[in-house]
Amino acid sequence: MLQEYFKLNKNILIAFAASITISAIIAQMLSDQADYLNTTYTTIADYLIYFSVFSGLFYFDNRKKYRLKSGKTDIVKLKHDLKKLVTSLGIAEIVYTIIRWITQYYFLTLHYDPYAASIISQGISTVIYMIVLNLSVKMMRLYKDGD
Repeated sequence: MLQEYFKLNKNILIAFAASITISAIIAQMLSDQADYLNTTYTTIADYLIYFSVFSGLFYFDNRKKYRLKSGKTDIVKLKHDLKKLVTSLGIAEIVYTIIRWITQYYFLTLHYDPYAASIISQGISTVIYMIVLNLSVKMMRLYKDGD
């Protein structure tokens, strides 16, 4: 069970590292845009990168977990776990998006460099996201004893 939490958190942190880097570059490239546009475009890029990397890593780590001895996929278990994961991610993503957008916009209005505003806002949001996600996963009992 603890190993499953570790893999989930590892995948999330790797995905965030990729999205923080790309988002900072995009924020700086869009520095001539209005603050609200820079923030919005950067947040969209953040999501595209994050979910692409996270999905690939999550699949790679869990592809054998849902295999039956016959070689087929255990669709029932996969759907059950995906519902719990999507619910947990969804709750955390709502919190993350609100905090990320507000903090990046705020730092841009304080005339921070766009890359710095992006990195700082994403750092703050990521810490809060990790707390909310791990609490949600625990409450949803995604990883039960013996699973």
